[in-house]
Amino acid sequence: MRALAQRVARAEVRVGSDVVGAIDGGLLVLLGVTHDDGEEEARALADKLAALRIFADEHGRMNRSVRDVGGSVLLVSQFTLYADLRKGNRPSFVAAAPPERARPLVDAVAERLRAAGLEVACGVFGAAMAVSSVNDGPVTIWLDTAHR
Repeated sequence: MRALAQRVARAEVRVGSDVVGAIDGGLLVLLGVTHDDGEEEARALADKLAALRIFADEHGRMNRSVRDVGGSVLLVSQFTLYADLRKGNRPSFVAAAPPERARPLVDAVAERLRAAGLEVACGVFGAAMAVSSVNDGPVTIWLDTAHR
């Protein structure tokens, strides 16, 4: 699994004119799934996101997690995180898991984050979404379960 986590002041995702998920502060997480990902990767990634210390403490140092600061998570599936551009300029997405494999794992990450006590909003799997955010910092972190 791959995730791009952004510390945000606010973020929302729309499908058409409808806001389907929004947070006022916390993490915007774009999440991609590959073919050999499973429950173990979903658990590990969710646990890492919940504990990721990228929020400021009383001294201004990145020393607090989204849980510590009472933040929320906006989780948006994004197969394009597995784009391969080694050949030419048109990306190949063959490394991205098919929807029937990816959707349950995206749901598993969301549920694990909720079980950790976090408020989680989500995009709509497979929909054309418009994601907007105000990146706080900016702080953007790349996570990949293949590199644990």
